[in-house]
Amino acid sequence: MVFEKNAPLYATEVNRVQGEDVLYVNTIGAPFVPQLADNPTLMAFTVEQLMNNPTIAKVVFVQQRNYVYPFEQVSLLREVAGALNYLLKREELLSPRRIALYGNSPEILDDLQYFVSLMKQDPVGCYFEIRRRIGEIKRSVSAPEARTGVANYVRTLEKFMHVLANTRLVKEALASGHVHVFGKRDFYKRFFRPEVLPNFTFTRLAAQLPPDAEIIDQYNVGKEESVVTILRLKNDPKMLYHVVPPEYALDSEHLNLLNLARNVLSEHRPKAEEFVDPERTRKIFMNIARDMLTELSNTKGIQLSNKKLEELARILVRYTIGFGLVEVLISDPKLQDIVMNAPITQSPVFVRHEDYGECVTNIIPSFEDASSWASKLRLKSGRPLDESNPVLDTDLVLEGGRARVAAVTEPLSPGGIAFAFRRHRDKPWTLPLFMKNKTLNSLAAGLLSFIIDGSRTLLIAGTRSSGKTSLLGSLLLEIMPKYRIISVEDTLELPMDALRKLGYDVLPLKVRSAIFSESTEVEAAEGIRTSLRLGDSALVIGEVRSEETKALYEAMRVGALANVVAGTIHGDSPYGVFDRVVNDLGVPPTSFKATDIIVIVNPIKTPDGLRFVRRVTQITEVRKHWTKDPLEEGAFVDLMRYNVESDELEPTPELINGDSEIIKSIAGKVKGWAGDWDAVYDNIILRGKMKQEIVNSAIETKNFDLLEAEFVVQANNAFHRISADVLAKYGTTDSEIIFAEWKNWLHSEIEKYARG
Repeated sequence: MVFEKNAPLYATEVNRVQGEDVLYVNTIGAPFVPQLADNPTLMAFTVEQLMNNPTIAKVVFVQQRNYVYPFEQVSLLREVAGALNYLLKREELLSPRRIALYGNSPEILDDLQYFVSLMKQDPVGCYFEIRRRIGEIKRSVSAPEARTGVANYVRTLEKFMHVLANTRLVKEALASGHVHVFGKRDFYKRFFRPEVLPNFTFTRLAAQLPPDAEIIDQYNVGKEESVVTILRLKNDPKMLYHVVPPEYALDSEHLNLLNLARNVLSEHRPKAEEFVDPERTRKIFMNIARDMLTELSNTKGIQLSNKKLEELARILVRYTIGFGLVEVLISDPKLQDIVMNAPITQSPVFVRHEDYGECVTNIIPSFEDASSWASKLRLKSGRPLDESNPVLDTDLVLEGGRARVAAVTEPLSPGGIAFAFRRHRDKPWTLPLFMKNKTLNSLAAGLLSFIIDGSRTLLIAGTRSSGKTSLLGSLLLEIMPKYRIISVEDTLELPMDALRKLGYDVLPLKVRSAIFSESTEVEAAEGIRTSLRLGDSALVIGEVRSEETKALYEAMRVGALANVVAGTIHGDSPYGVFDRVVNDLGVPPTSFKATDIIVIVNPIKTPDGLRFVRRVTQITEVRKHWTKDPLEEGAFVDLMRYNVESDELEPTPELINGDSEIIKSIAGKVKGWAGDWDAVYDNIILRGKMKQEIVNSAIETKNFDLLEAEFVVQANNAFHRISADVLAKYGTTDSEIIFAEWKNWLHSEIEKYARG
């Protein structure tokens, strides 16, 4: 809401916004911050507006910042306004007829007018003042029943007090034992805390920390260093994720600059083609924003440091071509999921934090901002979001991070538009990182590395949010960079750009989502078949979920024993994967035999029941000598199995004793390993030991860059190079010699890092 430049103080307008009546009040130029708790005149004005329009659900005081009082707070004053309307209209409190009952006393009329005025400004104080006045009258008049007018007046005051006592504000004051000091308003600060937002955004944010909340953690995120505070609320199992971006702490001078610049910059609406390269588009707009802010600051005589200019330019771009507060949330690497439910304006944003689990935030999105985000997602993805296509799946790449986005709207979502953002880690996950987090242990990491190196086919299965795609991304780093990798995804989630920057030969293919019946994009099945015509490559499928599954199994059968073929799929057990692939997706049982390994990763609830941790719970091979049902015919053989008591992935006797057909098949094609299970098992353990050494070294030196993809790829390359050298020199791949030489390499690299 924007008032005219010369609009009078306290000018009002009521707008209907997504089913709610919103009162906008102009307080631009007022010599105070519009805080109901502090300002009795402002509270009286608000109560009067509610008396005239009792359907108002939200009040917004417009200034350089907008001060928004949501329904929960406005409803407290609606009760006061309703009580006053009852007293003045139904009880005719100030009518001549009523005053006549008191003997037409002008003092009593003045008294009542005073109490009516006080009730608007300070309803709790009014209650206690009326109670004091009743006692005063009763003490001064020994027999009030003897004086009819006074008796009537006392009964009226008692009625007045009774009506006030039924409001929640007075009830809370009485229940808490509040001792009211006339003129003091600290009591109201417990109830009236506006959500403060710059008036270039519509999304509401409760900037003040709630009282009686315990601060658990605090840190900064993003280039502008938004302040995040984690708080524990009473009687609420969810933590509060309280964020204050820098734009909510700007002074009025800088806010005015931003508003002026935004009015100019917002006239340009990015075209669809500009979203093809969002990074380049953002750089262009950053340059425009810098120039515009510099020119405006010079015109207004405002001094801007380079740091402040950069900060304001980033804020300006975020609220024009960007995604506003969504970008602030996505810039927090500790967040995993961001959820906005419908109706979008009536519930806060919820997030999943890697340390604190499910949290409620201090952010309530606006309908205007949500519509803007939906339009930008449509432009960027080229996919529809409307009544005919009420679901949009796409990826979002922003300055502070990247995410997978699912948006839904009517009729699927009766309450209107809603969003779910799945934030991806800024850098690819690695097996050492998963080991540090206890998702798997060193032996499991060594086994998976061995299987990938052996060019087998595998599916990573789990429930939603179990970490399937992240684990698959970490396994791609176990593929030697000399091999080409082709990925097929409908929403780009695998870290293919990061792999390219690490020197991998990669080709990502983007295909039509399974939820769209019509699109210019290529069908997933055709994308998979096309990948087989693009040369010798490892093939990775982002998620197996529809008709493309048959094409995937064609690829598995063609690519078996030549290159890795891998993908993710929903399923909580090996048989669950078989059931989904064969019975739900229509793959013939005999084709399912092309699956070599199934890795199950699932969330495990912590003992306190408040959080989940991700764990690999099974690594299972699929044997080939079965006809109808692999479970009944013993085709699923666990190589490792999770022990919930020890919170550890443990090897099975089949792995320890060498009863694995898949591993034997890999070993049978390597000189010196055929028939020598000890040599094969030593190599698996060796790979795990090396990764454990990386984890230990990172912890000891506090150099956690050792766990990241760049170093892990270097370590894997060093392992392959040293293994080849040892084989050439000694005629054997002795694990002890390889590990000793690799460890020397590791320590040498760590020393280089320490020297800078």
